[in-house]
Amino acid sequence: MKKIALIAFIALWGVSAVGQEYDWHHVEMDGTRTGTSSPSKDNVAEAVGTFKGGKYIAPNGKVFKKRSTVGRTASIVLDAQPAMSRVKDVIGYSTESMVVEYPESALSNWFIDILMARTEELAGRKVDVGIGNFGGIRIDMPQGDIILDDMLSMFPFKNQLVYVEHTGKQIRSILEEMAAGRFQVLGGVRVVAENGRLVSAEIAGEPIDDEKVYGLATISFLLTGGDGLSLADNALSVTVFENEDIIDAVLAFVNAETAAGRPIEYKKDGRVIVKGDRRRN
Repeated sequence: MKKIALIAFIALWGVSAVGQEYDWHHVEMDGTRTGTSSPSKDNVAEAVGTFKGGKYIAPNGKVFKKRSTVGRTASIVLDAQPAMSRVKDVIGYSTESMVVEYPESALSNWFIDILMARTEELAGRKVDVGIGNFGGIRIDMPQGDIILDDMLSMFPFKNQLVYVEHTGKQIRSILEEMAAGRFQVLGGVRVVAENGRLVSAEIAGEPIDDEKVYGLATISFLLTGGDGLSLADNALSVTVFENEDIIDAVLAFVNAETAAGRPIEYKKDGRVIVKGDRRRN
């Protein structure tokens, strides 16, 4: 059965991209009776249909009374399109589809490397390591045109960027804990784990120095127990950037790449290798 995801989206845009607030309601509908499909900004009539003379004319040519269930539903969807037009703007281009895969993927690498770079800018201090969460990436990157809604749907959670200082010893402990359970999204490191044990860990190509202080970029969700991580524990310092969410950093990056004429593309680089216990793959 053909399914159409209809998203009613309300966006409150401030003077700048910082501090955006958004919410949506997601309902699945059966489009087989009408031939409807998810509309883009420029094909609303073709995808959803039109109203003429008190009747709803579906994309497949079928006609329904305006006050029928189908007609009323179509009216709601069509009425929502002007408010949704902003999220259908094309903001970038991806050379290929990127999917989330454990323990490492092009998409998760792209995400955490953006967060590391932006956190370093905000903190004015070097970021050596990045830790995000796979659960925070909700959809895959499409191939071709990227619309604003793709990014908002990919990173819907209001999690702020955070700069944390940890000793190398504590970073190692965090990685050992992940190796025994499940790795999350990592940047700046190269780790190898086997059968639940951390075999090796490097930062910037060098073994972790237990006495050195490293800068860590993460998100507020992971500070106090999110996805089993408490990255604020035993930290030397924690700085939460209250006005910078994940989506702010990602949109700024995509917009900058588009303005420079560059597409969105990324690769895996072998930063996380898990051997042995296949349950961890």
